[in-house]
Amino acid sequence: MTFSLPDLPYAYESLAPYMSKETLEFHHDKHHLAYVNNGNNLLKGTEWEGKSLEDIVRGSFGKNVALFNNAGQHYNHMQFWKWMKPNGGGKIPGALEKALIDSFGSVDKAKEALVQAGATQFGSGWGWLAVVDGKIVATKTANGENPLVHNGKPILGVDVWEHSYYIDYRNRRPDYLKAFVDHLVNWEYVAELYHAAIG
Repeated sequence: MTFSLPDLPYAYESLAPYMSKETLEFHHDKHHLAYVNNGNNLLKGTEWEGKSLEDIVRGSFGKNVALFNNAGQHYNHMQFWKWMKPNGGGKIPGALEKALIDSFGSVDKAKEALVQAGATQFGSGWGWLAVVDGKIVATKTANGENPLVHNGKPILGVDVWEHSYYIDYRNRRPDYLKAFVDHLVNWEYVAELYHAAIG
């Protein structure tokens, strides 16, 4: 399959004030598009041409660094746009809420673990909630890596590359992460991925 840039599932201005129109325009229209274009060029003539995005990400990890970086970031961003919604945060669907409590002790602790993962990722990368062996864990990865290449199934990720928050928050990454968890997360979509991961 070739990579293509998805449309955002909401208007550029609809995540404000927690994520600005300017941030989304740069992040989606420039950064994500670059991963798509570079990924398509790097995919040509490789053994992964015609494979699914997940297969490309898993297969190129540790074997083709340039392709992996762009395919990984394309995968991460395809999900990232869906992990947010206008008027996000709020109530968490029941089965997911129970799983978060079972895994972390409380929903607040689960959110804190995700914020902590993102805040302590040195340099560029991602904070994650992922299903590993049937349990939800908080983890972090550098650059374009994600839980797919570490025997996990990502159900929620937050981008901590500077281009995802610097226009709005400058160097206050923890404030961005807290705003993401409290006001942007599309918990219904996270619940869908959780059910698929344990199914």
